[in-house]
Amino acid sequence: MKIFKSFEEASGIRNPVVTTGSFDGVHIGHKMILNRLRMLAEQVDGESVLITFAPHPRKVLYPETAGKNLRLINSQQEKLELLRGAGLDNLIIIEFTRDFARTTSEEFVKNYLNGILKAKVVVVGFNHHFGFNQEGDYRKLWEMRKRYGFEAEEIPEQEVQHETVSSTRIRQAIKEGFIQKANAYLDHYYIVMGQPFKYEYRNNFYEINLAKVPLTEECKLLPAPGLYAITLKTGKVSSKGMGIINGNSERPNEVLINVLDGDPIGYGQDTTILFHKKIHGSVNLADQTDSARRLKAARREISELIF
Repeated sequence: MKIFKSFEEASGIRNPVVTTGSFDGVHIGHKMILNRLRMLAEQVDGESVLITFAPHPRKVLYPETAGKNLRLINSQQEKLELLRGAGLDNLIIIEFTRDFARTTSEEFVKNYLNGILKAKVVVVGFNHHFGFNQEGDYRKLWEMRKRYGFEAEEIPEQEVQHETVSSTRIRQAIKEGFIQKANAYLDHYYIVMGQPFKYEYRNNFYEINLAKVPLTEECKLLPAPGLYAITLKTGKVSSKGMGIINGNSERPNEVLINVLDGDPIGYGQDTTILFHKKIHGSVNLADQTDSARRLKAARREISELIF
């Protein structure tokens, strides 16, 4: 996957088949769009392209309201890895500013999709809006397609268990600790990527070795406090373990981890944590008696799970 930081850098892409959006989570709906991009790109001897934005538009447009406490499913690094795994050919990351937000839908199509990229096909998801004041939609794309020489296609909404999938719905599930529900919407495990470091933790009632994985971005969303069944992946090493979101922190910014099967933790190495299931609710590590009981029970339950 090639990564570009401006439209001009990406001007040489062959017969682009393009979509646009934040794609936070790279969930099942996003994957349907990416799969369709790939199929259309093959048909026109072209390449798939996603135009995304950083920071998230809500952070820029509504810093004191909707964007103030917005937490995202993925860090930038996590999103890149998921998009690469989904088979995307080209990613264009545009810096989202207030000036860029004033770009009308017509200007976006005329100046960027047509003017610089020369898009062959533009694909959007159900109910997608773009341009100043969200004025652009699929109907407008359809109206502009002949004028600017591209085809347009809309992907229907996706449902899981009769519920419409959206990044907002997934964020809520993660925030409430419903990891299995979030994983179903995502069509992959919710992940946290980072580098583990030693964590000095002493419990007089239960001996356990913990490491901590600090978040790489402040706006990364963590699950509700509790104990989780996880898989740790460091290079080619994969280990079953327990993830802890500490319940005595007002805004957790790290995941504590414990490996069950004795494999060494890759301290200081890039590691991916895959969340499978919430085992127990909030745990306060400062309460040694209660945390010892909960940690011991959680380890026993996780060891019996198959994943």
